[in-house]
Amino acid sequence: MAIRVLIADDHAVVAEGLRHLIEAERDIEVVACVGDGRAAVQQARELQPDVIIMDLSMPELNGADATRAILERDPRCRVIVLSMYAQREYVRRALKAGAAGYVVKRSAAKEVVEAIRAVHAGQRYLSPRVADVVLDDYSNEKQDDPLARLSAREREVLQLLAEGRTGAQIAERLSLSQKTVETYRARLVEKLGIRDLAGLVRFAIQKGLVSLDEGPASPPSGKS
Repeated sequence: MAIRVLIADDHAVVAEGLRHLIEAERDIEVVACVGDGRAAVQQARELQPDVIIMDLSMPELNGADATRAILERDPRCRVIVLSMYAQREYVRRALKAGAAGYVVKRSAAKEVVEAIRAVHAGQRYLSPRVADVVLDDYSNEKQDDPLARLSAREREVLQLLAEGRTGAQIAERLSLSQKTVETYRARLVEKLGIRDLAGLVRFAIQKGLVSLDEGPASPPSGKS
């Protein structure tokens, strides 16, 4: 029986390239391609793929939080995070979310098929470029990660703020009242000690919730 794969990447060219690469293998099939984290969570629930290729930096809901939501519902699913970045912060977030693999995008053409087969067989797969980062991280693990202080909902609000969404837009997107959104924003200020929106955007970018190539829609800082 073929390994069923869902691809989640907001760059259509990347997603299509991955689809062609994967479908060239007889024992693997792509069941769907989606362009944001929320769609990935929804399609994972409906299609129940064996493996998900998850871009780490996506609009609406980033790949790490989408991974966490998917695995809470279906722990048998195996997620391979795909990212442009090999830095410790990005790899740590993906693995803490439960990802079974981490592939750097520039190596994806060579590694993604091997990674799919490895995680489907119950193994872990890390691009060689990030393996040393992970070993160093376990040797020098920092206990106090500011992002770990936030709840999943607080991270969602932070990401949407950093993408330039207004309070009203966030309230509509998350089916919350504007007052509740303001409460979450106040909690972010309290927990992170960051008083202004520009600071929250910088923090979100540093922690990999949003990437510089996406940037906020109406940016107080960063690219538009």
